[in-house]
Amino acid sequence: MLTKNRLSLTEYVKGVLDGDRMILSRAITLVESSLPSDQLIAEKVMEGILPYSGKSIRIGVTGVPGVGKSTFIESFGKILVEKGHKVAVLAVDPSSQQSHGSILGDKTRMENLASDKRAYIRPSPAGSTLGGVSARTREGMLLCEAAGFDVILIETVGVGQSEIAVKGMVDFFLLLMLAGAGDELQGIKKGIIEISDAMVINKADGSNQEAAKNARREYANALHLFPAKENGWIPPVKTCSSIYQTGLEEIWEMVVTYKQKMLVNGYWEDNRSRQRISWLHENIRYLFEQRFFQNEKIKNRMDQILPEIRLGKLSVMAKAKELVDIFTGQIKDIE
Repeated sequence: MLTKNRLSLTEYVKGVLDGDRMILSRAITLVESSLPSDQLIAEKVMEGILPYSGKSIRIGVTGVPGVGKSTFIESFGKILVEKGHKVAVLAVDPSSQQSHGSILGDKTRMENLASDKRAYIRPSPAGSTLGGVSARTREGMLLCEAAGFDVILIETVGVGQSEIAVKGMVDFFLLLMLAGAGDELQGIKKGIIEISDAMVINKADGSNQEAAKNARREYANALHLFPAKENGWIPPVKTCSSIYQTGLEEIWEMVVTYKQKMLVNGYWEDNRSRQRISWLHENIRYLFEQRFFQNEKIKNRMDQILPEIRLGKLSVMAKAKELVDIFTGQIKDIE
């Protein structure tokens, strides 16, 4: 028997493929659910839409808080819809680790783009998953593709390891930077630079234009110190103003050029193939962790050992191994 808020499998799949935005939202909510009954039908929905996915350009957008990611995405998205594209934005918001609530403010900040029928914005609470990336962002991306969106923009929260996780699910990874926020070269994080496909100095307008040009030169010079990418791509450094919509056309042309080159040299599909394998591993870890902590024997043993773990009286490493052995059946009974 279906619950009040759940559609049938056929209704979900047909609604997504028809581009029904309400059903698309409900399908994403379904795959984000941790309820076993929802997960069962979510698996079938994903199987049904999978042949119709994969035809978009997936772009990750990252940068420190305050760099203007949401403003950039809105301006960039508006240019793309005017070019005839359908744009989906998956904006992963930070969640409170105390209340587990989410800010979910991106839809408000992107009000103009959100009101355009050619665009779809889906804020998702990051929860406690790695780096603030929603555990089901990948599924949401595939659902959006099946619904006809040919450009997917994924915004990270810009903290922790979210950049690494998003890099592992997109075709092009864009790093937004600010000029005049201190010594630009000192502000470079080697790890994030190495995985970026382009750097863009945002807010290059008004009195900040000259500082943005200087920052662009410094970053461009610094990039020469990094090893060449395996795909042969040399990350460009550009400037833009999201408010005045300058430089955004050039950024899109850069992304298109990147895709063309990667299709020719075979990297495009190789990259996606590796991402699918990573997705498999990610889901295995997610499911094992979920089932591990739901196991009654594990719950009971955890209740027994946690007080002494808190006091530092037991070896965490030894007890972790013991719990895994209980879960895998290598230990049948614990006194």
